[in-house]
Amino acid sequence: MSSETWACGSTLSCQCACMFQEWCKQSCFYHLRRICAVRRQLSCDVTARLITALVLSRLDFCNVVLACLPASTLAPFTRVLHAAVRTVLDLKPRDSVTPALRKLHWLPVTERIQYKLCLLAHKSLLGHTPGYISVLLIPVAEFLRRSTLRASSRGNLVVPRTRRRKGDRTKTAAFDRLVS
Repeated sequence: MSSETWACGSTLSCQCACMFQEWCKQSCFYHLRRICAVRRQLSCDVTARLITALVLSRLDFCNVVLACLPASTLAPFTRVLHAAVRTVLDLKPRDSVTPALRKLHWLPVTERIQYKLCLLAHKSLLGHTPGYISVLLIPVAEFLRRSTLRASSRGNLVVPRTRRRKGDRTKTAAFDRLVS
């Protein structure tokens, strides 16, 4: 089995993915520590804006590449998000983070990835994405054999199948799970 994953039109090695994960985690925790140092002088709203700009933007950077990965791989990103919530709302280590996420209107990591995939699909249908993404999603109505199906009137999409060994981790497979 290959140690590479095809994503975003290029090959992503497991080593590169691990380096991205480590860089993102370290960068996010660095900014969280810096914000914690001045947290007492900031209001909750200002802290939330700072964390959104400095931490959550890094979590959302290229997170589509992380689609369809196991929860153990996404765990460091979840820890960063939970630490960010605790920083904003000044929660204790034993306090539950889930209600706080709802209060801040922040999505958990897996839902952030799914939201970004949905956004990419929507932009692709509107023609606002690069060509290599647009070819991954084709409306059912464009296929002659399928144009009479109920799915064509609902605006469903057909995702081309992948022939790669690690096909479950590609953006095409992620779109396929999103569509179905």
